[in-house]
Amino acid sequence: MTLRFSVLASGSTGNAFYIESDEERFLVDAGLSGKQMDNLFSKIHVDPSTLSGILVTHEHSDHIKGLGIIARKYNLPIYANERTWKAMENSIGKLTLDQKFVFGMEEVKSFGDMEIESFGVSHDAAEPMFYTFRHSGKKVALVTDLGYVSERIKKTVEDADAYIFEANHDVEMLRMGRYPWSVKRRILGDSGHVSNEDSGLALSEIISNRTKRIYLAHLSLDNNMKDLARLSVDGVLKERGIGIDLFDTDPKEPTALYEVI
Repeated sequence: MTLRFSVLASGSTGNAFYIESDEERFLVDAGLSGKQMDNLFSKIHVDPSTLSGILVTHEHSDHIKGLGIIARKYNLPIYANERTWKAMENSIGKLTLDQKFVFGMEEVKSFGDMEIESFGVSHDAAEPMFYTFRHSGKKVALVTDLGYVSERIKKTVEDADAYIFEANHDVEMLRMGRYPWSVKRRILGDSGHVSNEDSGLALSEIISNRTKRIYLAHLSLDNNMKDLARLSVDGVLKERGIGIDLFDTDPKEPTALYEVI
């Protein structure tokens, strides 16, 4: 078996990502309640008690809401960088020392047959970072919650077989929407979120002939729509002569388990 994954939930109401190999099973973030997390796992027929651990991207509540609950219920280790640990300690409840592990920024760790690399992103959290996953020559990149896509990020995530990539908002919907200007400015800024158009531009520079799928993730409920995100990203890619399958993610429903081939 190669890598298989599901985007369990994605959006401002909660985020969770699952990936497995022959030997390892990881959850990345647990941004929904414990009950909702269990329900999402049941829909993809995965027993959470079989997880190898939980990786954390950053301390915002839509990424850690159910983290402590899931970790305690299934006695799972949690991996996060030191500044994220410090920022989320008061939000996730009590954990035992053998559940707390540091996964440093720009670090590569091997877990059984899976290699995981962390990389920093520009988001208004303590020290946000995301991950790439490698197994048997296959690579999956998880990239959301970033204000812009730096050259360093592009270099780290380029040439993956599959991407889970942020397409947070349509700029005009955001500008015309109900959010206060201070919130709009934050979202549009370098520490906010990536728009549909900027997502397409970044993807056009990092995907390769081996890229099979792109899942558009972390869509804003107020400032985006699935069809609009797909059309916008697809339009940018086609302008550059790139045709590739784009897939939706959902705030409440997991994507089907996909095996990277």
